[in-house]
Amino acid sequence: MGKNQHIVPKDNGWAVKGAGNSKVTKTFETQKDAIDFGRQIAKNQESELVIHRKDGTIRDKDSYGNDPVPPIDKVP
Repeated sequence: MGKNQHIVPKDNGWAVKGAGNSKVTKTFETQKDAIDFGRQIAKNQESELVIHRKDGTIRDKDSYGNDPVPPIDKVP
């Protein structure tokens, strides 16, 4: 499993940053573009995509790995 990818506010745009990295992977003008790019990395690395709001709080998470805990909202 690779590093989780975070979509974070950066200056006047958005950035994709691997968990624990000091530098961003790539910056974008829009959050949508950053999410699309980060999602591809998360899928390739079978990790999690963590999307933040402008204030830094977490807006959403998507898991692309082998999650040992199934989602609660799924009914068998």
